[in-house]
Amino acid sequence: MIPAASPPFPSTAQFSDGRLMRIGGCDVDDLAAQHGTPLWVLDGADLRARLRAYREAFAGHDVYYATKANSVLGVLRLALDEGCDLDVASLGELAAARAAGAAGERLILHGNNKSDAELDAAVAAGVHRIVVDDHDEVARLDERGVARGEPIDVWVRATPGVSAGYHAAVRTGTDDQKFGLSIRAGMADAAIDAVVDATGVRLRGLHCHVGSGVLDPTAFEPVVDAMVGLLAGVRDRHGIELGELDLGGGLGIAETGGHEPSVASYAEALRSAVQARCTEHGLPMPRLAVEPGRSLVGPSGITLYQVGSVKTVPGVRTFIAVDGGMSDNPRHALYGAAHPFLLAGPAAVAAPGDEPVTVVGKHCESGDVLARDVVLGATPRPGGLMASGAAGAYTHAMASTYNRLPRPAMVLAEDGDARLLVRRESIEDLLALDVPPA
Repeated sequence: MIPAASPPFPSTAQFSDGRLMRIGGCDVDDLAAQHGTPLWVLDGADLRARLRAYREAFAGHDVYYATKANSVLGVLRLALDEGCDLDVASLGELAAARAAGAAGERLILHGNNKSDAELDAAVAAGVHRIVVDDHDEVARLDERGVARGEPIDVWVRATPGVSAGYHAAVRTGTDDQKFGLSIRAGMADAAIDAVVDATGVRLRGLHCHVGSGVLDPTAFEPVVDAMVGLLAGVRDRHGIELGELDLGGGLGIAETGGHEPSVASYAEALRSAVQARCTEHGLPMPRLAVEPGRSLVGPSGITLYQVGSVKTVPGVRTFIAVDGGMSDNPRHALYGAAHPFLLAGPAAVAAPGDEPVTVVGKHCESGDVLARDVVLGATPRPGGLMASGAAGAYTHAMASTYNRLPRPAMVLAEDGDARLLVRRESIEDLLALDVPPA
Protein backbone atom coordinates (compact mmCIF):
# COMPACT_ATOMS: atom_id res chain seq x y z
CA MET A 1 0.00 0.00 0.00
CA ILE A 2 1.07 3.59 -0.59
CA PRO A 3 -0.20 6.75 1.11
CA ALA A 4 -2.20 9.33 -0.76
CA ALA A 5 0.13 11.54 -2.77
CA SER A 6 -2.18 14.55 -2.88
CA PRO A 7 -5.74 15.75 -2.33
CA PRO A 8 -8.64 15.27 -2.69
CA PHE A 9 -8.45 12.14 -0.53
CA PRO A 10 -7.45 12.60 3.12
CA SER A 11 -3.86 12.38 4.25
CA THR A 12 -4.17 8.99 5.98
CA ALA A 13 -5.85 7.32 2.99
CA GLN A 14 -4.02 4.21 1.80
CA PHE A 15 -4.34 2.64 -1.61
CA SER A 16 -3.50 -0.63 -3.36
CA ASP A 17 -3.56 -0.85 -7.16
CA GLY A 18 -5.59 2.34 -7.32
CA ARG A 19 -8.19 1.12 -4.82
CA LEU A 20 -8.87 2.89 -1.53
CA MET A 21 -8.15 0.37 1.23
CA ARG A 22 -7.81 2.25 4.51
CA ILE A 23 -8.61 5.61 6.05
CA GLY A 24 -7.73 6.75 9.55
CA GLY A 25 -6.13 3.38 10.12
CA CYS A 26 -9.45 1.58 9.44
CA ASP A 27 -10.09 -0.90 6.63
CA VAL A 28 -12.85 0.44 4.41
CA ASP A 29 -14.48 -2.98 4.08
CA ASP A 30 -14.66 -3.21 7.89
CA LEU A 31 -16.21 0.27 8.05
CA ALA A 32 -18.83 -0.73 5.49
CA ALA A 33 -19.57 -4.03 7.23
CA GLN A 34 -19.92 -2.42 10.67
CA HIS A 35 -21.77 0.78 9.77
CA GLY A 36 -23.40 0.02 6.42
CA THR A 37 -23.40 2.09 3.24
CA PRO A 38 -23.66 4.79 2.14
CA LEU A 39 -21.33 5.93 4.90
CA TRP A 40 -19.74 9.31 5.48
CA VAL A 41 -16.20 8.92 6.88
CA LEU A 42 -14.15 11.79 8.27
CA ASP A 43 -10.40 11.42 8.69
CA GLY A 44 -9.75 12.79 12.19
CA ALA A 45 -6.02 13.36 11.79
CA ASP A 46 -6.51 15.14 8.46
CA LEU A 47 -9.23 17.42 9.85
CA ARG A 48 -7.17 18.32 12.93
CA ALA A 49 -4.18 19.18 10.75
CA ARG A 50 -6.31 21.47 8.57
CA LEU A 51 -7.76 23.26 11.58
CA ARG A 52 -4.27 23.79 13.01
CA ALA A 53 -2.94 25.03 9.67
CA TYR A 54 -5.59 27.77 9.64
CA ARG A 55 -4.91 28.77 13.23
CA GLU A 56 -1.17 28.97 12.57
CA ALA A 57 -1.53 30.81 9.26
CA PHE A 58 -3.85 33.41 10.81
CA ALA A 59 -2.10 33.74 14.17
CA GLY A 60 -3.12 37.04 15.76
CA HIS A 61 -6.34 37.07 13.76
CA ASP A 62 -9.60 35.11 13.97
CA VAL A 63 -10.70 31.90 12.27
CA TYR A 64 -14.42 31.12 12.32
CA TYR A 65 -15.31 27.66 11.03
CA ALA A 66 -18.35 28.01 8.74
CA THR A 67 -20.65 25.48 10.38
CA LYS A 68 -22.93 25.32 7.34
CA ALA A 69 -20.30 23.08 5.71
CA ASN A 70 -20.78 20.35 8.32
CA SER A 71 -22.60 21.14 11.54
CA VAL A 72 -22.39 17.72 13.19
CA LEU A 73 -21.75 18.17 16.92
CA GLY A 74 -18.57 16.09 16.91
CA VAL A 75 -17.10 18.21 14.11
CA LEU A 76 -17.99 21.47 15.88
CA ARG A 77 -16.43 20.21 19.12
CA LEU A 78 -13.25 19.26 17.30
CA ALA A 79 -13.05 22.71 15.68
CA LEU A 80 -13.49 24.39 19.07
CA ASP A 81 -10.86 22.15 20.68
CA GLU A 82 -8.38 23.07 17.94
CA GLY A 83 -8.82 26.80 18.63
CA CYS A 84 -11.27 27.83 15.91
CA ASP A 85 -14.46 29.75 16.61
CA LEU A 86 -17.74 29.19 14.77
CA ASP A 87 -20.06 31.09 12.48
CA VAL A 88 -23.72 30.12 12.41
CA ALA A 89 -26.55 31.11 10.08
CA SER A 90 -29.74 29.84 11.70
CA LEU A 91 -31.40 29.01 14.98
CA GLY A 92 -30.56 25.35 14.40
CA GLU A 93 -26.87 26.01 13.76
CA LEU A 94 -26.75 28.25 16.83
CA ALA A 95 -28.32 25.46 18.90
CA ALA A 96 -25.82 22.96 17.49
CA ALA A 97 -22.88 25.22 18.32
CA ARG A 98 -24.14 25.70 21.87
CA ALA A 99 -24.74 21.96 22.25
CA ALA A 100 -21.16 21.35 21.11
CA GLY A 101 -19.96 23.56 23.96
CA ALA A 102 -19.39 26.91 22.24
CA ALA A 103 -19.62 29.94 24.50
CA GLY A 104 -21.39 32.94 23.02
CA GLU A 105 -18.18 34.92 22.62
CA ARG A 106 -16.89 32.25 20.22
CA LEU A 107 -19.81 32.69 17.80
CA ILE A 108 -20.93 35.06 15.07
CA LEU A 109 -24.40 35.04 13.51
CA HIS A 110 -25.12 35.39 9.79
CA GLY A 111 -28.32 35.42 7.77
CA ASN A 112 -30.02 37.51 5.12
CA ASN A 113 -33.46 37.05 6.72
CA LYS A 114 -32.97 36.59 10.45
CA SER A 115 -36.13 35.83 12.39
CA ASP A 116 -37.00 37.47 15.69
CA ALA A 117 -36.36 34.11 17.36
CA GLU A 118 -32.86 33.97 15.87
CA LEU A 119 -32.00 37.51 16.95
CA ASP A 120 -33.39 36.93 20.44
CA ALA A 121 -31.46 33.67 20.83
CA ALA A 122 -28.24 35.28 19.61
CA VAL A 123 -28.59 38.21 22.02
CA ALA A 124 -29.45 35.87 24.91
CA ALA A 125 -26.42 33.69 24.13
CA GLY A 126 -24.09 36.69 24.05
CA VAL A 127 -23.00 36.02 20.47
CA HIS A 128 -19.75 37.86 19.78
CA ARG A 129 -20.90 39.65 16.61
CA ILE A 130 -24.17 39.75 14.67
CA VAL A 131 -23.59 40.39 10.98
CA VAL A 132 -26.14 42.96 9.76
CA ASP A 133 -27.48 42.07 6.32
CA ASP A 134 -30.37 44.53 5.87
CA HIS A 135 -31.45 48.05 6.87
CA ASP A 136 -34.50 46.74 8.75
CA GLU A 137 -32.23 44.53 10.83
CA VAL A 138 -30.47 47.61 12.22
CA ALA A 139 -33.74 48.91 13.64
CA ARG A 140 -34.71 45.52 15.06
CA LEU A 141 -31.37 45.09 16.78
CA ASP A 142 -31.43 48.69 18.01
CA GLU A 143 -34.74 48.01 19.79
CA ARG A 144 -33.25 44.96 21.50
CA GLY A 145 -30.10 46.79 22.54
CA VAL A 146 -32.08 49.71 23.99
CA ALA A 147 -34.36 47.29 25.85
CA ARG A 148 -31.47 45.48 27.50
CA GLY A 149 -29.59 48.69 28.27
CA GLU A 150 -26.41 47.67 26.45
CA PRO A 151 -25.52 48.04 22.76
CA ILE A 152 -25.31 44.93 20.61
CA ASP A 153 -22.01 44.55 18.76
CA VAL A 154 -22.42 44.19 14.99
CA TRP A 155 -20.60 44.03 11.70
CA VAL A 156 -22.19 45.35 8.50
CA ARG A 157 -22.06 42.93 5.58
CA ALA A 158 -21.17 44.69 2.33
CA THR A 159 -21.25 43.37 -1.21
CA PRO A 160 -18.12 44.69 -2.95
CA GLY A 161 -19.32 44.06 -6.50
CA VAL A 162 -16.70 41.38 -7.13
CA SER A 163 -17.47 38.02 -8.74
CA ALA A 164 -15.51 35.00 -7.53
CA GLY A 165 -16.23 31.28 -7.44
CA TYR A 166 -16.66 28.46 -9.92
CA HIS A 167 -20.45 28.64 -10.37
CA ALA A 168 -23.11 31.35 -10.24
CA ALA A 169 -24.78 29.55 -7.33
CA VAL A 170 -21.76 30.14 -5.07
CA ARG A 171 -20.81 33.70 -6.07
CA THR A 172 -21.90 35.99 -3.25
CA GLY A 173 -19.95 39.21 -3.82
CA THR A 174 -21.91 40.66 -6.74
CA ASP A 175 -24.71 43.21 -6.44
CA ASP A 176 -27.24 40.90 -8.11
CA GLN A 177 -27.73 38.44 -5.25
CA LYS A 178 -29.50 38.25 -1.92
CA PHE A 179 -26.64 38.75 0.54
CA GLY A 180 -25.28 41.94 2.03
CA LEU A 181 -25.55 45.61 1.17
CA SER A 182 -24.20 46.99 -2.09
CA ILE A 183 -21.24 49.35 -1.86
CA ARG A 184 -21.86 50.71 -5.37
CA ALA A 185 -25.52 51.48 -4.68
CA GLY A 186 -24.72 53.26 -1.41
CA MET A 187 -26.58 50.67 0.66
CA ALA A 188 -23.56 49.74 2.77
CA ASP A 189 -22.85 53.38 3.65
CA ALA A 190 -26.50 53.93 4.57
CA ALA A 191 -26.52 50.92 6.90
CA ILE A 192 -23.22 51.98 8.47
CA ASP A 193 -24.59 55.47 9.09
CA ALA A 194 -27.74 54.02 10.65
CA VAL A 195 -25.70 51.82 13.02
CA VAL A 196 -23.47 54.73 14.04
CA ASP A 197 -26.52 56.91 14.73
CA ALA A 198 -28.32 54.22 16.78
CA THR A 199 -27.87 53.79 20.52
CA GLY A 200 -28.77 50.11 20.82
CA VAL A 201 -26.14 48.78 18.39
CA ARG A 202 -22.41 49.33 18.20
CA LEU A 203 -20.41 49.10 14.96
CA ARG A 204 -17.32 46.94 15.50
CA GLY A 205 -16.30 46.15 11.94
CA LEU A 206 -17.21 45.22 8.40
CA HIS A 207 -17.85 41.92 6.69
CA CYS A 208 -17.99 40.50 3.17
CA HIS A 209 -18.01 37.18 1.34
CA VAL A 210 -17.44 36.95 -2.41
CA GLY A 211 -17.80 33.31 -3.37
CA SER A 212 -16.64 29.73 -2.98
CA GLY A 213 -14.14 27.50 -4.67
CA VAL A 214 -11.57 30.24 -5.23
CA LEU A 215 -8.23 28.64 -6.15
CA ASP A 216 -6.11 31.77 -6.65
CA PRO A 217 -5.63 33.91 -3.50
CA THR A 218 -4.93 36.99 -5.65
CA ALA A 219 -8.62 36.90 -6.60
CA PHE A 220 -9.30 38.49 -3.21
CA GLU A 221 -7.27 41.64 -3.97
CA PRO A 222 -10.14 43.65 -5.52
CA VAL A 223 -12.27 42.62 -2.54
CA VAL A 224 -9.67 44.02 -0.17
CA ASP A 225 -9.53 47.25 -2.19
CA ALA A 226 -13.28 47.72 -1.86
CA MET A 227 -13.50 46.81 1.82
CA VAL A 228 -10.55 48.92 2.99
CA GLY A 229 -11.99 51.78 0.97
CA LEU A 230 -15.21 51.30 2.92
CA LEU A 231 -13.24 51.39 6.19
CA ALA A 232 -11.69 54.67 5.06
CA GLY A 233 -15.14 56.05 4.31
CA VAL A 234 -16.27 55.28 7.86
CA ARG A 235 -13.23 57.09 9.19
CA ASP A 236 -13.81 60.10 6.94
CA ARG A 237 -17.55 60.45 7.68
CA HIS A 238 -17.64 59.50 11.33
CA GLY A 239 -14.11 59.75 12.68
CA ILE A 240 -14.20 56.06 13.60
CA GLU A 241 -11.30 53.72 12.80
CA LEU A 242 -12.89 50.28 12.86
CA GLY A 243 -10.63 47.57 14.19
CA GLU A 244 -12.22 44.47 12.65
CA LEU A 245 -12.54 43.24 9.06
CA ASP A 246 -14.03 39.86 8.15
CA LEU A 247 -13.21 38.81 4.57
CA GLY A 248 -15.32 35.65 4.66
CA GLY A 249 -14.27 32.28 3.33
CA GLY A 250 -14.22 30.86 -0.15
CA LEU A 251 -10.81 29.20 -0.51
CA GLY A 252 -11.24 26.27 -2.88
CA ILE A 253 -10.02 22.70 -2.71
CA ALA A 254 -8.61 20.32 -5.29
CA GLU A 255 -11.84 18.39 -5.70
CA THR A 256 -10.57 16.23 -8.55
CA GLY A 257 -6.87 16.19 -7.73
CA GLY A 258 -4.00 18.46 -8.62
CA HIS A 259 -2.71 21.44 -6.69
CA GLU A 260 -4.48 22.40 -3.47
CA PRO A 261 -4.25 26.09 -2.52
CA SER A 262 -1.90 26.74 0.40
CA VAL A 263 -3.58 28.14 3.50
CA ALA A 264 -0.33 29.85 4.45
CA SER A 265 -0.12 31.56 1.04
CA TYR A 266 -3.78 32.55 1.28
CA ALA A 267 -3.24 34.09 4.72
CA GLU A 268 -0.14 35.96 3.60
CA ALA A 269 -1.90 37.28 0.49
CA LEU A 270 -4.81 38.61 2.55
CA ARG A 271 -2.62 40.17 5.24
CA SER A 272 -0.29 41.81 2.75
CA ALA A 273 -3.11 43.20 0.63
CA VAL A 274 -4.97 44.62 3.64
CA GLN A 275 -1.80 46.14 5.09
CA ALA A 276 -0.89 47.76 1.77
CA ARG A 277 -4.37 49.26 1.26
CA CYS A 278 -4.54 50.45 4.88
CA THR A 279 -1.18 52.17 4.49
CA GLU A 280 -2.45 53.92 1.36
CA HIS A 281 -5.51 55.17 3.25
CA GLY A 282 -3.63 56.06 6.42
CA LEU A 283 -5.49 53.43 8.45
CA PRO A 284 -4.18 51.06 11.13
CA MET A 285 -4.16 47.36 10.31
CA PRO A 286 -7.46 45.86 11.52
CA ARG A 287 -7.86 42.46 13.15
CA LEU A 288 -8.83 40.12 10.33
CA ALA A 289 -11.34 37.29 10.41
CA VAL A 290 -11.90 34.49 7.90
CA GLU A 291 -14.64 31.87 7.66
CA PRO A 292 -13.34 28.65 6.08
CA GLY A 293 -15.79 25.81 5.56
CA ARG A 294 -15.16 23.58 2.55
CA SER A 295 -11.37 24.11 2.68
CA LEU A 296 -11.35 22.83 6.26
CA VAL A 297 -13.65 19.84 6.30
CA GLY A 298 -14.19 19.04 2.60
CA PRO A 299 -10.96 17.15 1.83
CA SER A 300 -11.11 15.31 5.17
CA GLY A 301 -14.21 13.33 4.24
CA ILE A 302 -15.12 10.49 1.92
CA THR A 303 -18.35 8.64 1.20
CA LEU A 304 -18.36 4.86 0.91
CA TYR A 305 -20.97 3.35 -1.40
CA GLN A 306 -21.89 -0.17 -2.43
CA VAL A 307 -22.37 -0.88 -6.13
CA GLY A 308 -25.82 -2.19 -6.97
CA SER A 309 -26.21 -2.18 -10.73
CA VAL A 310 -23.80 -2.06 -13.66
CA LYS A 311 -25.61 -1.22 -16.89
CA THR A 312 -23.88 -0.77 -20.23
CA VAL A 313 -25.83 0.90 -23.02
CA PRO A 314 -23.99 -0.10 -26.24
CA GLY A 315 -22.55 2.87 -28.04
CA VAL A 316 -23.60 5.24 -25.25
CA ARG A 317 -22.04 4.64 -21.81
CA THR A 318 -21.82 2.42 -18.75
CA PHE A 319 -23.83 3.44 -15.70
CA ILE A 320 -22.56 2.38 -12.27
CA ALA A 321 -25.43 2.69 -9.79
CA VAL A 322 -24.62 2.95 -6.09
CA ASP A 323 -26.84 2.66 -3.03
CA GLY A 324 -27.01 6.41 -2.37
CA GLY A 325 -27.15 9.39 -4.70
CA MET A 326 -28.34 12.96 -4.72
CA SER A 327 -29.95 12.51 -1.30
CA ASP A 328 -26.56 12.09 0.40
CA ASN A 329 -24.68 14.41 -2.00
CA PRO A 330 -26.72 16.83 -4.16
CA ARG A 331 -23.75 19.00 -5.13
CA HIS A 332 -23.20 17.65 -8.64
CA ALA A 333 -26.91 17.84 -9.41
CA LEU A 334 -27.17 21.38 -8.03
CA TYR A 335 -24.12 23.08 -9.51
CA GLY A 336 -21.93 20.54 -11.23
CA ALA A 337 -19.54 20.01 -8.34
CA ALA A 338 -16.87 17.44 -9.12
CA HIS A 339 -16.04 14.53 -6.82
CA PRO A 340 -13.40 11.91 -7.58
CA PHE A 341 -14.47 8.25 -7.44
CA LEU A 342 -12.33 5.18 -6.84
CA LEU A 343 -12.97 1.52 -6.36
CA ALA A 344 -12.53 0.59 -2.71
CA GLY A 345 -11.80 -2.43 -0.59
CA PRO A 346 -10.93 -5.94 -1.74
CA ALA A 347 -11.22 -6.53 -5.47
CA ALA A 348 -14.73 -7.15 -6.76
CA VAL A 349 -14.37 -6.45 -10.45
CA ALA A 350 -15.69 -8.06 -13.59
CA ALA A 351 -12.89 -6.96 -15.89
CA PRO A 352 -10.18 -4.31 -16.18
CA GLY A 353 -10.90 -1.36 -18.43
CA ASP A 354 -10.27 2.33 -18.95
CA GLU A 355 -13.58 3.30 -20.54
CA PRO A 356 -15.18 6.28 -18.75
CA VAL A 357 -18.30 5.48 -16.74
CA THR A 358 -21.02 7.57 -15.15
CA VAL A 359 -21.73 7.06 -11.45
CA VAL A 360 -25.41 7.44 -10.61
CA GLY A 361 -27.61 7.05 -7.58
CA LYS A 362 -30.74 5.00 -6.98
CA HIS A 363 -33.31 7.80 -6.96
CA CYS A 364 -36.28 8.08 -9.30
CA GLU A 365 -34.67 11.07 -11.04
CA SER A 366 -32.66 11.16 -14.25
CA GLY A 367 -30.59 14.01 -12.79
CA ASP A 368 -29.44 11.74 -9.97
CA VAL A 369 -25.82 11.76 -11.14
CA LEU A 370 -22.81 11.80 -8.81
CA ALA A 371 -20.00 11.92 -11.37
CA ARG A 372 -19.58 11.75 -15.14
CA ASP A 373 -16.79 10.31 -17.28
CA VAL A 374 -14.97 8.57 -14.43
CA VAL A 375 -12.10 6.24 -15.29
CA LEU A 376 -12.01 3.51 -12.64
CA GLY A 377 -9.46 1.15 -14.25
CA ALA A 378 -11.91 -1.75 -13.94
CA THR A 379 -15.63 -2.43 -14.04
CA PRO A 380 -16.94 -3.18 -10.54
CA ARG A 381 -19.26 -6.06 -9.78
CA PRO A 382 -22.50 -5.51 -7.85
CA GLY A 383 -21.67 -5.69 -4.17
CA GLY A 384 -18.27 -4.04 -4.53
CA LEU A 385 -17.37 -0.79 -2.80
CA MET A 386 -16.67 2.66 -4.24
CA ALA A 387 -15.37 5.77 -2.50
CA SER A 388 -16.07 9.41 -3.30
CA GLY A 389 -13.48 11.97 -2.21
CA ALA A 390 -13.76 15.61 -1.13
CA ALA A 391 -17.01 14.68 0.60
CA GLY A 392 -16.62 16.17 4.08
CA ALA A 393 -18.47 19.41 3.31
CA TYR A 394 -22.05 20.01 2.17
CA THR A 395 -22.97 16.33 2.08
CA HIS A 396 -24.57 15.67 5.47
CA ALA A 397 -25.46 19.37 5.68
CA MET A 398 -27.45 19.30 2.41
CA ALA A 399 -28.73 15.73 2.59
CA SER A 400 -32.38 14.92 2.06
CA THR A 401 -34.72 11.96 2.39
CA TYR A 402 -35.84 11.99 -1.24
CA ASN A 403 -37.70 8.78 -2.14
CA ARG A 404 -37.79 8.17 1.62
CA LEU A 405 -34.17 7.02 1.69
CA PRO A 406 -32.76 7.18 5.22
CA ARG A 407 -29.75 9.46 5.56
CA PRO A 408 -26.38 7.75 6.13
CA ALA A 409 -24.35 7.39 9.27
CA MET A 410 -21.12 9.36 9.82
CA VAL A 411 -17.99 8.16 11.58
CA LEU A 412 -14.70 9.79 12.59
CA ALA A 413 -11.83 7.45 11.69
CA GLU A 414 -8.64 8.05 13.66
CA ASP A 415 -5.79 5.81 14.83
CA GLY A 416 -7.59 2.67 13.76
CA ASP A 417 -10.82 3.48 15.57
CA ALA A 418 -14.10 4.63 14.02
CA ARG A 419 -16.22 6.73 16.37
CA LEU A 420 -19.86 7.20 15.47
CA LEU A 421 -20.76 10.88 14.96
CA VAL A 422 -24.23 10.47 13.44
CA ARG A 423 -26.28 7.28 13.54
CA ARG A 424 -27.98 6.03 10.41
CA GLU A 425 -31.61 7.02 10.04
CA SER A 426 -34.17 4.27 10.19
CA ILE A 427 -37.46 3.88 8.35
CA GLU A 428 -39.13 4.65 11.68
CA ASP A 429 -37.22 7.93 11.83
CA LEU A 430 -38.48 8.83 8.35
CA LEU A 431 -42.11 8.39 9.42
CA ALA A 432 -41.80 9.81 12.94
CA LEU A 433 -42.94 13.34 12.08
CA ASP A 434 -45.83 12.33 9.82
CA VAL A 435 -49.31 12.68 11.30
CA PRO A 436 -51.22 9.49 10.39
CA PRO A 437 -54.45 10.08 8.50
CA ALA A 438 -57.66 9.77 10.50
